[in-house]
Amino acid sequence: MYLCLSNRVTMTEFLAGSFTVYDIAILAMAALFVGMAKTGIYGLGTLVPPILAAVFGGKVSAGLLLPMLSMADIFAVIYYNRHASWHHLWKLFPFAAIGVFIAIYVGEVINDHTFKIIMGVLILTGIPIMIWREYRKSTNPLQGNWWTGGIFGTTGGFSTMIGNTAGPIMNLYLLSMHLPKNVLIGTGAWFFLIINLFKIPFHVFVWETITWPSITINFMLWPVVLLGGFLGVRIVRIIPEKPFRWLIIIMTTLASIRLFF
Repeated sequence: MYLCLSNRVTMTEFLAGSFTVYDIAILAMAALFVGMAKTGIYGLGTLVPPILAAVFGGKVSAGLLLPMLSMADIFAVIYYNRHASWHHLWKLFPFAAIGVFIAIYVGEVINDHTFKIIMGVLILTGIPIMIWREYRKSTNPLQGNWWTGGIFGTTGGFSTMIGNTAGPIMNLYLLSMHLPKNVLIGTGAWFFLIINLFKIPFHVFVWETITWPSITINFMLWPVVLLGGFLGVRIVRIIPEKPFRWLIIIMTTLASIRLFF
């Protein structure tokens, strides 16, 4: 059911069947993929926004997904909290906030169909970045200055507010800083945790896409996020990682194209 988490729908109505079995299955799958993405299945998180948007609508899906991501970010920060480059983070945060504010305005003046199109464009823009990562020979093509931090911070803030789609953009920035592996993961975890928590009040009070029913649903999905985290660690060890990442890239591309129709 599209837009079934607007303020007109109560949790009682949800428990009475406002969601179909298909809706619940999609949400559970999203929670599972979010958990797996945070524990090593690179790119899997990029597949979630277009799938949720196709089922629940663009803006509402962003509000549904944000608490899941925040819970997973907490898990990632707890594990990698000692590994973070705050020098790089402070270059990103002011510009990311600007990007978030621009996205809030854009989200207020466009309809949901246009919202989904913008999401699709942002995700498809990230696909070449994901492909580049598969073939890259060097991880240091950029310089870590305020100019690059401004571009990536603003773009990342806008894309993460519009549809939680900043993963490829921020991964490119962090990779270009030539950080050690654990520092790269920890820096990314702290960035997304702080920015995602910063976004929540705007989803609650401006866009009204996070409500008590949606928060309750997210808490119900928390065990699935944890299960995804556990499976992600296991799967990385037993399957060929590169073919799996290419499958994710193909599936994400197809799901994003679907948002245009």
